[in-house]
Amino acid sequence: MKKEVLVLAIGIGLLPPIWAVVSGHFGITCGAVALICAGIYVANGNKVEDGVKISLGFLMSDLWAVIAMWSMEHLPFAPDLNTFLTLAVMGFVAVLIASALDKWIFLPAVLCGWAIGLTVMGPLGTAGMGTLPIQIGVAMLAGVWYVGWGVDAFCKAILKKLG
Repeated sequence: MKKEVLVLAIGIGLLPPIWAVVSGHFGITCGAVALICAGIYVANGNKVEDGVKISLGFLMSDLWAVIAMWSMEHLPFAPDLNTFLTLAVMGFVAVLIASALDKWIFLPAVLCGWAIGLTVMGPLGTAGMGTLPIQIGVAMLAGVWYVGWGVDAFCKAILKKLG
């Protein structure tokens, strides 16, 4: 087995479980969101220079999910039509915004994060979401910076020590 694989396995086996335990002590009930968001960071090649725009994309998506939920609940049409119209218009606008601001917003983070927000908060509705948008935002940032960047930095440091 290559040492890079073993070091990565140790990093993944150590750092994300620490987050899983610690996040609950800070009132974050959706800590696993961090693992999904770390996946976007890693799929983008562990580029720390893109960390801010990935983070901003996730934060935009968190707000986008809240707006979408409100819209789906308050449009005056049948529920299926409300859902379709909300997702169609907001998806279209999200792509335009993220594309126009691509130096600051990473579109895959927006789209993935929006789906995360709707999945986590959707069953509760806007009246029941409470602090979930904040918890999701914190977990998203932890995914990029602690799990994504952190595991990568951990692995690089260990591999440097091993030579």
